[in-house]
Amino acid sequence: MATIESIDEVLATHQPALPSTRLSMVEQTLTRLLLFVVLGVLLGLVLMPETVWDNGLRPIIWEPIQQDAGAQGDAGYSYQNTAIYTFGLLASVVVFQALFRTLQLPADDKMMIALIAWVCLAPIFRVLEDADFFPSSIDWLLISPIIHLHLATWLIAIGFVSHLVGKKWDDVGGDIGELNIRMRIVPILCLALLFMWAILFRPGYAVHDMGLMWVIIGLGIGFASLIFTFHATREWPTITRGLLAFAVGACFVGLGHWAQLAATPWLQESGRMPNDVVFWPALIVLGIPGLICAVLYRMGKDDARQLKLTGFEAGVLPEGVTIKSWETEEKVVAKHPIEQLSNKALLASPLVLAMVFGQLCDGFATMVGIDYFGYSEKHPLSDAVIQYGGGISDNMGWDVEGAWLFAIVKAILVGTITYIFVEMRVENRQKHLRLLIVLAVLIVGLAPGIRDIGRLMLGV
Repeated sequence: MATIESIDEVLATHQPALPSTRLSMVEQTLTRLLLFVVLGVLLGLVLMPETVWDNGLRPIIWEPIQQDAGAQGDAGYSYQNTAIYTFGLLASVVVFQALFRTLQLPADDKMMIALIAWVCLAPIFRVLEDADFFPSSIDWLLISPIIHLHLATWLIAIGFVSHLVGKKWDDVGGDIGELNIRMRIVPILCLALLFMWAILFRPGYAVHDMGLMWVIIGLGIGFASLIFTFHATREWPTITRGLLAFAVGACFVGLGHWAQLAATPWLQESGRMPNDVVFWPALIVLGIPGLICAVLYRMGKDDARQLKLTGFEAGVLPEGVTIKSWETEEKVVAKHPIEQLSNKALLASPLVLAMVFGQLCDGFATMVGIDYFGYSEKHPLSDAVIQYGGGISDNMGWDVEGAWLFAIVKAILVGTITYIFVEMRVENRQKHLRLLIVLAVLIVGLAPGIRDIGRLMLGV
């Protein structure tokens, strides 16, 4: 019977993978290309402003953002800015995963959970912007894609401070190290959350005729949840604890403002008042994906627990082993815990569960919003699917729009991606790439799904 040691001996005969500190040829090329594009745009703005800005970036990027932030709201996406955003997102994933890997930042399930909280924070802010809560002087900061760059700045700052403190005290065991970490990080996180509230939320109180009871409750729960989350994650790396605790606190502060909107609606810039609060869409949009994720978790939790006991990570090859050598020794590695347990274990991982929940949430929210609440789709590709579904509905005599087809396409897509994901193996140096790919999928799935359900429930 093959042992892990004997399998390792066979794999050791193959050429090892690149060290994690070295960039691959693709990473080097994309990094240089991204720097070239950024420098080219900056030089163009200085040397040829009419060509680059007036006839280029302004009508494609900035004017839709202004329209989205203005009274008319909800500017549609074009094929041009969709292509720019897609390329920028994919290039950023490759470049930043290389940077995070060389900095040796965590890329485990704990970090994924922390990043999910940050993804949830964006649509919470976005719904309040849709409700015209933020003054016109800052509301452009809460419009896609700027909101993601804006929150990324907060994330980097919180992560940097947490890492700076944690690198000194993480290695100090026992209560002494933990006490020093709490005494330094928790006050900083609370001050940062207070600063975020002061510059983003507080100016809106003078603009609207609204109550403050739920705002105050949300603030109280936000700071309490920040402190509780940090204390409850004692065994986590400090950088991950800081990121999760701050995001959770900020989410509750934002949800307090959602509750205030429901309790004392304010007049929007368009002159429209929010409709009555409805809860049944949440049962579909959140409930069905939640049940599916619960089934997936039950299917994979036992294998995930066993794999964790072996010291390996689901779908991640041992350090130094390449994909090529793993596939070459297919019969030998078939008895390795990674190969025997990873497929089901991944079903219970935050990577897969968040991806499945987010995409299904987006699909069901779009279906309910368009087919039953009269909303429209902004993305041209998604709208094309919905229009095709509408044609089918007309031919069948159904009294609904075509967003039901979009939900089916989403379900098929996420099923296919999940199958590929659980079958896929990545090198140890590719863990950060896998994590950031899932993060990108959440940004285009979970974030709009939560935004849509928030608007449906609050009548925005």
